[in-house]
Amino acid sequence: MNTQHAHEVTGIIPGYLLANLAASGRFTRAAEAARQTLVAGRPAYHSTLELSIGEDGSLIAEVSAAPTRTIYDAQNTEQLPGLIVREEDDAPGADAAVNEAYDGLGATFRLLLEAFERDSLDGAGAPLHATVHYGVDYDNAFWDGTRMVFGDGDGEVFRGFTLSVSVIGHELGHGVIQSASGLVYQGQSGALNESVADVLGVLTEQFLRGQTADQATWLVGEGIFTDAVQGRALRSMIEPGTAYDDDELGKDPQPGHMRDYVDTLEDNGGVHINSGIPNRAFALTATTLGGNAWERAGLAWYRALTSGISPRATFTDFAEATLAAAADLGDDVEAAVAAAWREVGVFEDDRTRSPR
Repeated sequence: MNTQHAHEVTGIIPGYLLANLAASGRFTRAAEAARQTLVAGRPAYHSTLELSIGEDGSLIAEVSAAPTRTIYDAQNTEQLPGLIVREEDDAPGADAAVNEAYDGLGATFRLLLEAFERDSLDGAGAPLHATVHYGVDYDNAFWDGTRMVFGDGDGEVFRGFTLSVSVIGHELGHGVIQSASGLVYQGQSGALNESVADVLGVLTEQFLRGQTADQATWLVGEGIFTDAVQGRALRSMIEPGTAYDDDELGKDPQPGHMRDYVDTLEDNGGVHINSGIPNRAFALTATTLGGNAWERAGLAWYRALTSGISPRATFTDFAEATLAAAADLGDDVEAAVAAAWREVGVFEDDRTRSPR
């Protein structure tokens, strides 16, 4: 994968899907857009002051963390960052993509702060930057190490990428991972990088909608495909391999069990493919526990991410870290975590206690 600013540049649309689309005879505009996308590659503390009146009539001032968002417009060029079109506290404008990006950044910030007590991506109030209208018919959205970048899609296969809150949360999730653990974007650690980003993406959407684990779709990028595509989303966390099945795009290749793990040199060793395995482990944990997924399952995953795991952690390494984190959240959480990793074939024994 190309790099920029010495960081991995992570795109929501995997290269293998774009490659299939580039060869399409049915989606001619989208095929050209995919070819252009493949050629292009993936290239201060703010707070809120809340005032209230105490029982004795005194004025109470409370300061809490708040996002500092800046949205840029690339004006369909590939020059970053573009022109500033909306900053923190500016009113919404006429450009839907600008407003969607702004709101999506805010939704992710609120999830991190309220669910995990993390102040922005780095835990220290880092500003949030995003660029919209990148390129012409650009079929991707990516984190370039410093900002979110959104293409508008080709309109034939892909819609605008700001439409999906889970996509926005996913790409900002790469910023959290970059700061918290630096999981290397290759092989199993890369698949974990993609999976944790998916976790943060779906949790952002669920948190925004107030959905419990049972109410959630567990889809990443729902609504990104146009009606011309036979598919619901880019990925399904609860049922990997079922998100799409289209004559031109192919079938969703994600496995949900280690017996189907894909050994490949493509896609940085299958980072977008094999992430289906830890994805399913998280979704199983959350649905087993019920309630809001960010409260217990999400907390176990977040604490594992920030526990000092190796940047080259394997699935087993990360599973052990989630089990250790779950031990502090209750026996039922620990049991659910162990059962989920066993269900996807990462744990082969009947362990129910984390290693000491």
